[in-house]
Amino acid sequence: MAAPAIELEVGEQVVRVTNPAKVYFPGLGEAAGTKRHLVEYYVSVADGIVRALRDRPTYLQRFPEGVEGEEIYQKRVPAHAPPWIRTCRVGFPSGRTADALLVTGVAEVAWAANLGTVTFHPWHARCTDTDRPDELRLDLDPQPGTDFDDAREVALRVVRPILDELGWVGFPKTSGNRGVHVYVRLQPRWTFTDVRHAAIAFAREVERRDPVAVTSKWWKEERGLAGMAHTGPARPANGYVACFGER
Repeated sequence: MAAPAIELEVGEQVVRVTNPAKVYFPGLGEAAGTKRHLVEYYVSVADGIVRALRDRPTYLQRFPEGVEGEEIYQKRVPAHAPPWIRTCRVGFPSGRTADALLVTGVAEVAWAANLGTVTFHPWHARCTDTDRPDELRLDLDPQPGTDFDDAREVALRVVRPILDELGWVGFPKTSGNRGVHVYVRLQPRWTFTDVRHAAIAFAREVERRDPVAVTSKWWKEERGLAGMAHTGPARPANGYVACFGER
């Protein structure tokens, strides 16, 4: 039987948490892995999560049955959202649109966590101009045979010198449990296509400088494993770190 809903004061709003005792993280169990713990965790890191999402169209990666269950990648805010939830309309090449979540404070984050949102996916652009990104994002994604240490090593040894040569500043962040993202802030002057081309060119230059450790192949089926073993101590043999610009 589902536990009774509770109400939490989050910022200036009251967020209703349904079935708060439902276990979302089986490895943590009832002591630390319930839906209520998830909501309270996001409230506890309010400054960081709101800074990352503020004023950006944000998609939700939801796990309504917990992290071991089926996931839902949701672009649109559901119709039953409370009236204080704000949205940001975005358009797609197909001509269709979506009203994505617009985060202005931690209450919106807590509301999304109650839906089972474990991961938030903010756009490269802000809602003031959704057609012009203000970030270029580079993704270092360890493939089979590599791990976080390899992604970090590529970021420091290859990505950072290229940024220095261009006079750009990269802001690293972790991605999942093994990857690294590098964000470069931009003036919102260029289209998504322009920024995408720049990110692809950057990724290919990373690959050119170290084709043994890095691949810029977009499709995972094409990434495969490296054709030769690396003899140094920094990374395991036969593994690629996939480097590509987020599209």
